[in-house]
Amino acid sequence: MELEGLSRMTRVEVVTTGQDVPLLQQVFKSAGAVGYTAMSSVSGFGHHGLHQGRLAFNERDTQVLLFTVLPEEAAPALVAGVRRWLADRPGVMFVSEVYVSRPEYFRPRQDAAPAPENPVSCWRCRRG
Repeated sequence: MELEGLSRMTRVEVVTTGQDVPLLQQVFKSAGAVGYTAMSSVSGFGHHGLHQGRLAFNERDTQVLLFTVLPEEAAPALVAGVRRWLADRPGVMFVSEVYVSRPEYFRPRQDAAPAPENPVSCWRCRRG
């Protein structure tokens, strides 16, 4: 399918536990993803039964959906990395074709400063 004025890219989505999010963020970055979106407290029903989307005690005890969009040529490395990562952890990965209106947002900038080592993932975690 071709859509005028849009660029085809790949979206990789992973549902995992909150405690594994920092590790998965590193997998995304090391495979070349320039950003991601995290949605905490996701709920659903699957082969392990019902997962409710409310916080039990903290963000580490809930399910999280982490997803990114990246150029098609970068997707195989990320998919391989997530598959290795999921080999011994709970979670599921979805990969789909998407069309974006601003492809430059999903490609590394040549003049970009390096990302911080430990980015703050939520407003509640910010210090200072």
